[in-house]
Amino acid sequence: MVTDTLDILLLLALPASGKSELRRYIEYLDADTARRDLALGPTAQLDDYPYVHLMRRISQELRRLGEDPIFFTTEEASWQEPLDWITLIHLLNEDYAHTVSTGRGEQTAAGLLDRLDRARVLAGAPDAIGNLDPRVRAAIESSIATDVAGLDPITAAGCESTIIIEFSRGGPVDAGVPLPHPNGYTASIAALSEEVRQRASILYLWVEPEESRRRNRARAVPGGNGDASILHHGVPETVMTLSYGTDDMEWLESQTRSSGTIPVGSDDIPMQRIDNREDRTSFLRANPSEWPVEEVAELHRDLSIALRRLASR
Repeated sequence: MVTDTLDILLLLALPASGKSELRRYIEYLDADTARRDLALGPTAQLDDYPYVHLMRRISQELRRLGEDPIFFTTEEASWQEPLDWITLIHLLNEDYAHTVSTGRGEQTAAGLLDRLDRARVLAGAPDAIGNLDPRVRAAIESSIATDVAGLDPITAAGCESTIIIEFSRGGPVDAGVPLPHPNGYTASIAALSEEVRQRASILYLWVEPEESRRRNRARAVPGGNGDASILHHGVPETVMTLSYGTDDMEWLESQTRSSGTIPVGSDDIPMQRIDNREDRTSFLRANPSEWPVEEVAELHRDLSIALRRLASR
């Protein structure tokens, strides 16, 4: 029986591969089952998608005001500055630091803009927000205030908690591997703080890029309850092709220096994968009373095997 719990679990996969559904399942389990079967303590969950949503909202407002957009040139475009993949990681680093210390209450729009600029500088990109005309910045703050207020406050995690950090990375369709910086998992995992890298294990949900694109189209629900929802948001098709058309995790596995790990710089990070190429997680979007018993049992078994292997390291 597993008694130790995982400290940090990096939950990684292409978009629409089942990450958010799996998080929902983990939250559904009672604490004893999660600890006994999955080696998970009470979970604190961090995700970079809400920041992408806000960066798109900022770009929308800048275009509406006749200003040059900072992050996305159009609704369908991928990053204008590829280093913003790393900007997202520095935002997650800051969220992690709050999670293991005192937590953080509700954010303000002004504070969020300041955070974005700090994270961009750390990523090596220009601090474009700081150069905005004060009237333009005030208009942006007013426009995104409701979105920022919808971000979940960060609660300080207990000493036996498991912090789950979710993100997706990749590269253009038909790109060769290794993917060039700052694309792919290597660049983003390397940008995680040293403490996160040293304490982290990776659970990877395996879905091929073509299937990821199909599921992304299937799950997208427009409107406030859809695009802003963790379970129903859709990634623009252009982004799926340019940013998630190639998955470099298999290549990373092939470079291992120690079985069951992937190499990132000098770190060998434990990694296990769950095969979700045939969809085994979408049913988790339904009410738990509707979950098929046999499918739940099979998923729980494989999840238990993978997480207990990570905990044993």
